[in-house]
Amino acid sequence: MKVDNCMTRNVQVANPEQSIREVAQIMGKLDAGVMPVGDHDRLVGMITDRDIAIRGVALGKGPDTKVRDVMSPEVKYCFDDEDVEHVLENMGDLQVRRLPVLNRDKRLVGIISLGDLATSGEAAEAGEALSDISKPGGEHSQTAH
Repeated sequence: MKVDNCMTRNVQVANPEQSIREVAQIMGKLDAGVMPVGDHDRLVGMITDRDIAIRGVALGKGPDTKVRDVMSPEVKYCFDDEDVEHVLENMGDLQVRRLPVLNRDKRLVGIISLGDLATSGEAAEAGEALSDISKPGGEHSQTAH
């Protein structure tokens, strides 16, 4: 199966100059825990509700703090025409639960989550990826920054 068949489309993008309060409110309305961050049609990072809590609030930053101050600037992504098995393996290796999805022109076309993959018939593979993702530490650990 290809990523295009199970990804979430119509993804809202945060701006690095927005406040974390605004982005948290958007996340609440969307019932989402992550948003890609874009600047002038370019993907420049990802921000999660955990980034806001750990890199923002826990460090004493206020609600008017800019997204760029708490986001993860490294962007790992996948392509919409990739096989989901490959993407699941990458998610496990990278220890991430979600990836932005780009087309081959490098335009954001969606986001894919471990949950999307688990509910689309890839439950066993998603379980293996979750096992890898859940190991302590890793490049995307909040304490590594």
